[in-house]
Amino acid sequence: MKAYHELIERVLAEGVKKEDRTGTGTLSVFGHQMRFNLQEGFPMMTTKKLHLKSILHELIWFIRGETNIRYLCQHGVRIWDDWPYAKYKASADFQGEDIRAFAARVAEDAAFAAQWGELGPVYGHQWRSWPGPNGAVDQLKQVLEDLRKNPDSRRHIVSAWNPGYIDQMALPPCHAFFQFYVADGKLSCQLYQRSADIFLGVPFNIASYALLVHFMARDLGLEVGDFVHTLGDAHIYSNHLDQVKLQISREPRALPSLWLNPEVTSLFDFTYDDVRLDGYDPHPHIAGAVAV
Repeated sequence: MKAYHELIERVLAEGVKKEDRTGTGTLSVFGHQMRFNLQEGFPMMTTKKLHLKSILHELIWFIRGETNIRYLCQHGVRIWDDWPYAKYKASADFQGEDIRAFAARVAEDAAFAAQWGELGPVYGHQWRSWPGPNGAVDQLKQVLEDLRKNPDSRRHIVSAWNPGYIDQMALPPCHAFFQFYVADGKLSCQLYQRSADIFLGVPFNIASYALLVHFMARDLGLEVGDFVHTLGDAHIYSNHLDQVKLQISREPRALPSLWLNPEVTSLFDFTYDDVRLDGYDPHPHIAGAVAV
């Protein structure tokens, strides 16, 4: 994961101080690109421990087209809780629950989840139900079909950035637009990420899209190629500076390998139990607060 450490070093050396929506403040650069050869190992961060369970369940949730956090709460994944909890906490219905109690109630109570667990038309909705003049467009199914029919096309694109719906989303898409590319029997993907939280978000994004490439390649009968990660506003929050300095002081370890259940051949059929990382030996987790 040398490319990720180089990104941190660049922002620490060249970043400019900027204010942001959350009021936290950042060091930021504009425009950066990283490339990960997926043949060389699975790009799961080794200089701090990542939570594969969260990464995998979130990706499955996206692929399923879901926008309510109930599925995530039922599987112990808390990475989207802050936004609906903040909305609930500001409402007249708030009964003093902390965020863990809120998530537990979302998991257990379907009616409560329907009222308070919804994020609006975020990633999964746009991936699977993009509104079009002739009805909803399932971008994932469409891109799979197009990759089979015409792998050399330059139109293998999925977009989560839908300007007409931004104000209805709890958080506008950070990883906004991705494109697939086939060459030499390998599937590659390039992501454009408009806003990149380098310490907390980017390691998850790298692993998530690497998983997506593996899932897509399995469905298409291809090998995996590169994941190319292009960042717009790449930033380190001011309350993460000590954490990133600790992280880049650690020596990267060997990348793990990814095992997928050989019986699963469809992008839409993968479950948590169909995925395993072998040889993942990271340094300890480093905690950091989410800027909401």
